[in-house]
Amino acid sequence: MSEHHSTFRRLLANTLIANVTTTFLSFALAFWVYLVTESVLVASIVSGSSMLAGAIFGTIFGAIVDAHRKKSVMVLSSSITGGAFAAAGLVYLAVPVTDWSKPWFWVFAGFVLIGSLAGGLRSIALSTTVTLLVPEDRRDKANGMVGTITGVSHLVTSILSGLSVGFLGMGGTVVIAVVLTAVVLGHLLLAIRIDEAPPARHNRKHLDLRGSWQTMRAVPGLVPLVLFSTFNNLILGVFMTLMDPYGLELFSVEAWGIVLGVTSVGFIAGGAIVARFGLGRSPLRILLLANVAIAVVGMTISIREWQSLLVLGMFGFMLVIPIAEAAEQTILQRVVPFETQGRIFGFAQSIETASTPVAAFVIGPVAQFLLVPYMNSTPGHTTFGWLLGPGQARGLALTFVTGSAIMLVVVLAAFLTKTYRTLTTEYATAATPTADVTPFPTPEPELAAA
Repeated sequence: MSEHHSTFRRLLANTLIANVTTTFLSFALAFWVYLVTESVLVASIVSGSSMLAGAIFGTIFGAIVDAHRKKSVMVLSSSITGGAFAAAGLVYLAVPVTDWSKPWFWVFAGFVLIGSLAGGLRSIALSTTVTLLVPEDRRDKANGMVGTITGVSHLVTSILSGLSVGFLGMGGTVVIAVVLTAVVLGHLLLAIRIDEAPPARHNRKHLDLRGSWQTMRAVPGLVPLVLFSTFNNLILGVFMTLMDPYGLELFSVEAWGIVLGVTSVGFIAGGAIVARFGLGRSPLRILLLANVAIAVVGMTISIREWQSLLVLGMFGFMLVIPIAEAAEQTILQRVVPFETQGRIFGFAQSIETASTPVAAFVIGPVAQFLLVPYMNSTPGHTTFGWLLGPGQARGLALTFVTGSAIMLVVVLAAFLTKTYRTLTTEYATAATPTADVTPFPTPEPELAAA
């Protein structure tokens, strides 16, 4: 078991570098797009496109994970990321890319988004390696460690992305990302070995949507859990789309990057809390309580246009999100058989994140053409000024408060449902089908054709 523990540690270190790479460039792209276009609409289109692609490819990625050894999948992920980022760099050097009405702007952004999207393939594979390498009674803490790694990468890249865009420009930022991707791939190939039995032949059905749906339905309460997360992601999509425009109204790009980095300490702390103390006997209860906290923070983060309030609220978000993510991962790892976990993680990701781009595509135009002008007008200030105070970003603030209030009502209602009681019982009484998974030291075959 110590060998597996050592492998998991090395894999976490490799994942840290990989996350730093993809998050570094995706954050930089979000900053850069808003700065060169000064348009909430364009920022929402880019953000929504990224979310939509994640929703579409989640199921495909999950099937690929189940059909191949996990290290091979991670090598594929890093290879795609490196190639896409390098292509983005060549486009940036060859043609002007700052005019969003020209196609080259979208080609450049598209390559960056493809490289970042490929990181989702690694993320699903990592979730299954927790089941493969970590004993069942310690998986919640392992998921907390994954959350801590995510928080560290978020801290590093938030600060560096803003500074890099501010001082080096987007071209220099792309070069850094390409170099880091090469480091990740080299370390993965040379320093990490994951002993795993060959996947079963039936797992090579990459688009077995019917089988994924049937597997999910076989677990009592699992479908409602995924639908609940889908609704929450709809609300969180509003925050993901508008938070950078809101932050850049209050801070310079360099300062906003530092704010995101500093508040990422909360992400590290949330993951560390789970890694140290676990999630107790009912991860589902923890999941719902975490979403209550997210809704409360969302309702208060922008009621005044104060930098200190935004920083405090962002820290609260960062603290709670890894706890919620670890809770959901732990539930799935307990109640879903290992051989189908990739598809279930991917299928759940597709369903849950499908609502996020909807929010992004809808809320961007609504904020740009309706809420922002309304809240900058006398009627808007007269109606909501008592709640939101004065400022230039009150339309965005109204969106945050409204979405969070809806989320709070839904989460509190979830505590009263039969589904909550059913899934809690299922988790507590489930046999652990993954406890007897034993990796086998066999050579890794080449990736089969996807």
